[in-house]
Amino acid sequence: MAHHNIIATPLTMTICRAVITKYAKSIGILLSMFSFFVQSATENQLEQIRTAAEQHIFTTLEQPDGGELSVGAANIDPRIKATDCPEPLTTSASSTNSTRSNINVLVECPTDNWKVYVPVRISASVPMIVATRQLGRGEIISASDVTTSMIELQRFRKDGFTHDEQVIGAKLKRNVRLGDVVERNDVCVVCRNEKVTIKAVKSGMTITTKGTALQDGSTGDQVRVKNDKSQRIIEGIVTGIAEITITF
Repeated sequence: MAHHNIIATPLTMTICRAVITKYAKSIGILLSMFSFFVQSATENQLEQIRTAAEQHIFTTLEQPDGGELSVGAANIDPRIKATDCPEPLTTSASSTNSTRSNINVLVECPTDNWKVYVPVRISASVPMIVATRQLGRGEIISASDVTTSMIELQRFRKDGFTHDEQVIGAKLKRNVRLGDVVERNDVCVVCRNEKVTIKAVKSGMTITTKGTALQDGSTGDQVRVKNDKSQRIIEGIVTGIAEITITF
């Protein structure tokens, strides 16, 4: 029987080393993937993590006054490492601002030494006054011109009104489109150069007189007004349609 001798040359040794290295890397990758997927989270564990993140937002963010707060945790990669934590999951976040649209919540199991960041979508809505029709500059707002609608704060950052009595009877300073929020700068509850009632309140007593507004103003604004009788210029707070209150 003939015997064949394999002569080891530098070239063949280099090729052998390359082949061995390639297979070793492949085996290492497979072992790593096997270890990774063995530790992957179950559906129940993923749901517990999402619930913990959402509950953190509900308990740390302030509920909008008269409004609604809704949250929704994003889907989590099922390949993450997780366990049935023997203790309650701990949560934390760097922000408690309800006007943000997303907050990352850190969910941890200190006992089993794992953690995951969960993006949580936030939607805070409050009731605001909106126009029921196209409104033109100079019009006086009537009850049928406005209604209350829930508006998402993340989409509307300006200052609006929450009650229709704050705008009914007010004069429009600019056009407002159908469905738009009536903003404070859109109207004057007290209008410059127009007559107003001045209410002077002191020790539970109220004295009223007539005056002329020297500035536009919305409810709660401080404006200058001239007393028509004494011709004195004073400052008061807008407390109603064509009404200014001064407290002594």
